[in-house]
Order: sequence, then structure tokens, then C-alpha cells
Amino acid sequence: MHRIVAALLATTFSAFAADGAYVLKAARMFNGKSDHVVTPGLVVVANGKITGVGPGASIPVGAEVIDLGDATLMPGFIDAHTHLTYPFERDYSKQEMDALKKTIPERTLDAVDIVRKTLMAGFTTVRDVGAGDYIDVGVRNAINSGKIPGPRMLVAVNALGATGGHCDYSAGFAPMIFGRESGITDGVINSPDQARQAVRYNIKHGADVIKTCATGGVLSLTDDVDTPQLTQAELDALVDEAHALRRKTAAHAHGATGAKRAIRAGIDSIEHGSFLDDEALDMMKARGTFYVPTLMAAEGLKERLTDGYLPPVIAAKARQAMAALNATVRKAIARGVKIAVGTDATVYPHGRNAEEFHLLVDLGMTPINALKAGTSLDAELLGVSERTGSLEVGKLADVVACAGNPETNIRVVEKVRFVMKEGVVYRNGQ
Repeated sequence: MHRIVAALLATTFSAFAADGAYVLKAARMFNGKSDHVVTPGLVVVANGKITGVGPGASIPVGAEVIDLGDATLMPGFIDAHTHLTYPFERDYSKQEMDALKKTIPERTLDAVDIVRKTLMAGFTTVRDVGAGDYIDVGVRNAINSGKIPGPRMLVAVNALGATGGHCDYSAGFAPMIFGRESGITDGVINSPDQARQAVRYNIKHGADVIKTCATGGVLSLTDDVDTPQLTQAELDALVDEAHALRRKTAAHAHGATGAKRAIRAGIDSIEHGSFLDDEALDMMKARGTFYVPTLMAAEGLKERLTDGYLPPVIAAKARQAMAALNATVRKAIARGVKIAVGTDATVYPHGRNAEEFHLLVDLGMTPINALKAGTSLDAELLGVSERTGSLEVGKLADVVACAGNPETNIRVVEKVRFVMKEGVVYRNGQ
């Protein structure tokens, strides 16, 4: 009941505050694109959009002043790789059983709680790259209509992959559980024509982005983590159809061979990329392909390995991917590959998304570049740069603040104290 009340309160406040004017003040500001934090910080908001930035901005008469003191104003954070319709569960077997036992309404209510938690962590936009039963579409629509609080969601509907591969969610289960073989309506494809059909099917049912599995994965039972799972022709057709229909594309790809097929096809981003080789990284640099390393996924796996909650076959794959990932990310940073923040939320407990920033810094990225990765660069990857990702006049008023200076201590972003999305204040205080 308290969740329903919270959602109603957020909706009521949204209707009241969206038309108001605010002056947000803080000791510092990072606008999402600059090379340093600046002082002081000031952002003017009216009717859900930014109307002024910096000490010279015009202040509307009657605007409410929110002075956050020794804090840093920043654009709302963006997470380019989430699964917000799946609750985190440390025990892999229980997580799989819950997905089978819970009704769609139960799972939807779980997602309502998750999206609120994600917003309160400072993430005002997310790309959700695979759900089930169209729950992602429904939750996105509920957020957009003001029924529930949550981040702006770009959703994928079904992730697309090969029979028995990482995106075939029936793989590893007895056929009688589902009563039929998985197919296009489940995101399973086995030819270029089926790839095009599946893209069209997803978009018909509400997809903002097309996500595919170009290689095996860690948390799947019937494949190796690094093997390619779609042919070059299948990926070519998938990406071509998605781009023709004006949708961005993302490829889950741990192994280099499958990743290179996706890159050649024109994929917009490679997700995870644990075993990317020099050729793959050079191709990404030359083509402007984004890399979303999802370091928080490795953190979540590390914690579950410690507790012994992963089946042996999955634990072995997790160790294999984790052993290679850090070196790959270091090489990508050194080469100047475009890196975006994505976390694989649900592999670790939801709400910890901002820990991705310090993990990138630990591997050689500067704090400012990590912040850019989670704001303006993520916005570029998602195709929403005209609306959000930076504190600029005319953009949506997506603003967060944390105590302290993230340029000198990136971990302060893990304790967001202020969250505004489209001019509505969702969090102000501890």
C-alpha cells in the first residue's frame, strides 16, 4: 500500500511542480560537456525546461530558490544498459523460479518499485535492453503519463538472438514447461529474413531500441560465453532494418568474433565486450562504435560468486569473463574508444548504478570523462542529445546534485541528495 501512496503523491506533485519556476544553486556545477567542474553552480528552470545556466542567468520573478550549499549540480545520469523489470536476487535458482512463478501483474509491481529506486539514485534516463511480457513497454508508458515516478525509459521489448543462445530465454528448460519452441515473438531468429521480421515485430509492439545477442553470455545455461551466435548476414539484416526504421541498435557481445560481426554490420554499441581484441577495438574507434562495458555486472557476479549462489557452469563463465574485462576496458580507454555508462542493472542490486563511475575511474578514466560517459555521451548513444544529457538552455530540466566535488572524489555521485526530472523535484535532502 505504501508504494501506491508514494506513486500517487509523486503524480500529484508532478502536476503541481511541472509548471513552476526554480532557481537551483550550489557551490559547483558540471554541465555534462565541460572539462572541469565550475563555480558557482546555478540552473534556472521553468515549465520543465532549463531556461538559464550560470551566474549571469535571468531569474524569473517569483521563482522558488533551492540552495543546495556545498554540492555539485549535474545533468541527470543516464544508464545505457538496464533490465528494470527484473528484481535482483542473489540466488540464481530462486531468480529463475520467480520469473516462472510470478504473475505478470506481480512482476509489473516489482518493476514499479525498481524504477522509482533507480530515479532516486539520480538516473533520469535509462535504456532497458530486454524484458518480458511487454512489462517494459507498460512501465515506460506509465512513467511517461505521470502515473508512476521513474526514469525516462527507452525499451527494447525482446532481445533478439539465435535458438539456444543467450537471448533464447527458454534455453536450459524442458520443452514442456513452455509448450512450444521459442520463435520470433520471443526474440529468437535463425535467418536474415527472420531478423528483419523480429525487428519489425518489436517496433510494432513499442520498441525504442533494438538489442541483440551476438555472442554467448554468462547468465545462460546452454552456451559458451564467447562464441558467436548470429551470422554476419543475420546481423547485417537486423541492423539495416532497425536503422531503416530509425531505431538505434545494441549488441550483447563478450567474444571478439561476434562483436566484430556486429561492428561490421553497423551496430551502435557493443555491450560487455569482455574478450574484445585489438582489431575489434580499432574497428570501434574508426567507426565511432560505442563501448558499454557494464563493470557493475562484474561486481554483482563477484558478490554472488563469493556467496556461492551461481550454478557451476555459470560460475565458470563468470570467472572467465571477469578475468579478461578490466584489461579490455583499459585498452579501450587508452585507444580513445567512445565509452558510455551502462551497468546491467539486475545483475547487482538495483539503485547502485552510480558505482559504475568509480569503476571506470579505477581503470584509468578521469572523473570528468566518466561523468561525460554517464551524461552527454550516453545521450549521444541513445539519440536523446537534443533533449537531455547536459545542462543547457532549452533542454529538459533533468538535474541531480551530490554533496562534494566529483572531480576530486568520483564516489560522491553514489550519494545523490537532489533529483529533478523535467522540472519536477523527486528528491531534496538525504
